[in-house]
Amino acid sequence: MSDDTQQPIVVKRIKKGGGGHHGGAWKIAYADFVTAMMAFFLLMWLLGSTTKGDLKGIADYFNTPLKVALMGGSGSGDSSSILQGGGTDLTRSNGQVKQGEVESKKSTINLQALKADKDAKQARAEAEAMERARLSELKGQIEALVEASPALRPFKNQLLLDITSEGLRIQIVDEKNRPMFDSASAELKPYTRDILHEIGRVLNQVDNRVSLSGHTDATQYAGGDRGFSNWELSASRANASRRELIVGGMDDRKVVRVVGLASSVLFDKSDPTNPVNRRISIVVMNKRTEEALMQDGSSLDVGADAPLDAGAIAAPEVSGRTGEARK
Repeated sequence: MSDDTQQPIVVKRIKKGGGGHHGGAWKIAYADFVTAMMAFFLLMWLLGSTTKGDLKGIADYFNTPLKVALMGGSGSGDSSSILQGGGTDLTRSNGQVKQGEVESKKSTINLQALKADKDAKQARAEAEAMERARLSELKGQIEALVEASPALRPFKNQLLLDITSEGLRIQIVDEKNRPMFDSASAELKPYTRDILHEIGRVLNQVDNRVSLSGHTDATQYAGGDRGFSNWELSASRANASRRELIVGGMDDRKVVRVVGLASSVLFDKSDPTNPVNRRISIVVMNKRTEEALMQDGSSLDVGADAPLDAGAIAAPEVSGRTGEARK
């Protein structure tokens, strides 16, 4: 064996990638990850601080070209025009539209409220006009009834009817030689009962409620200020009239008030002792007066209200100082 074959064999090992985990490749990947996370959180912050109207505008801006491209173009023009810059800021359009819609809705609600109020007033006015017509018709029926009745015709001058702001007012007044009641008494005369019976039957033809008030003249009632006075006498006479109306056929539920006013509301203010001041006033109330009376108990000046219709029966004339009333 030669010397060449006996030389030792040397094996050299080469280390590749020397530095191992101390290399820089992982740092590049980490930097990419951090950058992506920063971009993600920045996007989240922008989305969280943007209004819903702006988000809808942005979505519409990006969705519209895609829809047009998928559909092969818009029917109103070239799809490329949608992708061009400039023009209206679409990210703000939706918010402006919503604001306009709110204002439009407010305006519509206001107009509807005004129209409803106007319709309610018109409906109330129409109802009051119809009610006034019914009361005027009732007035004519009572006048025709008195004129057609031989028993009642002699007393037509003592029966005064007119339309007031409270409703139909029916007043039965005294005459010197033909009083409704016995002197200083609440006892009705027979002919007064007949008049009240006829009126009671007619009043059932309408749904309106009724108020009664008794009145006296200014002559002081015998018995003194601390005894039985004109106040008690007028109230007793009003209640006596109420009873006769019911006997005549009027539904007692129609009566909502019976009062005695003594001489506080004179018919003839120039002569407080005139017999015409002694009277019974029956008011067929309209709905407005009835509601006011039932809701707050307001005191209505029955008998002092001026007539509203031009054809109301005039007050009896006064003949001198005798107190005799005549038509």
